[in-house]
Amino acid sequence: MFCLVSILHLGERFSKRFSHPEEVLWYSPGCCQDDVLENSREDFQRIPELAINPLGDRIINAFFPEGEDQVNFRGFMRTLAHFRPIEDNEKSKDLASSEPLNSRNNKLLFAFRLYDLDKDDRISREELLQVLRMMVGVNISDDQLGSIADRTIQEADQDGDCAISFSEFVKVLEKVDVEQKMSIRFLH
Repeated sequence: MFCLVSILHLGERFSKRFSHPEEVLWYSPGCCQDDVLENSREDFQRIPELAINPLGDRIINAFFPEGEDQVNFRGFMRTLAHFRPIEDNEKSKDLASSEPLNSRNNKLLFAFRLYDLDKDDRISREELLQVLRMMVGVNISDDQLGSIADRTIQEADQDGDCAISFSEFVKVLEKVDVEQKMSIRFLH
């Protein structure tokens, strides 16, 4: 697991670029002509906890819109909103949806996307193997990893397509306390 304190330091870097902290609240897209309010993938990769995390690149990718190499403050905070505790869900509403970004469903969708490498809305055996390799490195043989992937797919796959859909992912994790495991208390 990565240290959120380091991620929050990136947030501080955004806020220190303002002469008055309240200006952060007034920031709107397009108000800054010189992209002063953006951080790059390299900024994230310099966070030691992400650099050594086997899923660091996947976590970093979650902060960036498709095809973008910069993230603005609003996008940064939008991604962090997924990790707010559930009781804070009124503060984390997605304006395009009635469901808060930190809802159980959105937390699970965030986790699902870490595994769905090709973004086809399903986790294949190959994707599961890739993520497992990222997580355990060379500590487990390919045969053992294959066995783990096969068992996982077999247990989760309800429609027989040899992959895990989001609904199957949700079903497998129905007894897991996702709210607790994917919540980080932010300073108020």
